Formats: sequence, C-alpha cells, structure tokens
Amino acid sequence: MTAQPDHQAARPGPVPLMRTLAELRSALSVWGFPGDRESFERELDALALDDLTGVRTLIQAYRHRVMLRCTQEGMAELMRPTRDVAFELGRKMMAEKNGTAR
Repeated sequence: MTAQPDHQAARPGPVPLMRTLAELRSALSVWGFPGDRESFERELDALALDDLTGVRTLIQAYRHRVMLRCTQEGMAELMRPTRDVAFELGRKMMAEKNGTAR
C-alpha cells in the first residue's frame, strides 16, 4: 500500500484541519459559504449510514468548498465573471466538437 499525499500540507494559507466530522463541521461554520453547514447536515442526514461511498463523496465535496475559501487561487476562480466562464466552456465544447480539444 502506498502512502497518500497530504493535500492539506501542499496548500498555502490557513487551511483548517478536517480529518473528522467534528473538524469538518467546525471548518464549515467558520470558512464555509453561507448555508454550507446546514446543507451539509441535511445531505448527510439523507444518506444511509452504510453508504460509505456516498458519505465519502459528500465529505470530500464539502472539504473542497472549505479549501476553495482558504486559498487565493480558489477565491480568484470563484470571483470570475459568469460570462468569462461561459465563454471558456463554449470554446472547449467547440474544440471537442471539431476534434481539436487538448
């Protein structure tokens, strides 16, 4: 079994610990977007406890949201105007359609 990379160590800035549900809940309360903590709790309650893949996917998604708020690069991407993102997506779709996607 190989060692997994420590994604938190590779991130600049004050990324909070999120190794347990209690730490993730705390991070969402402080660093999350408005309503994230409540949404997380609703989605977690809706999952079956034996659905480990679903629970893991949910936890990863909300950890990622906190990490976005804790990095300059993440916040810069979140601040991009919608028209810029739409233009970029349209360009990618056209490249895929024409077979010139990279």
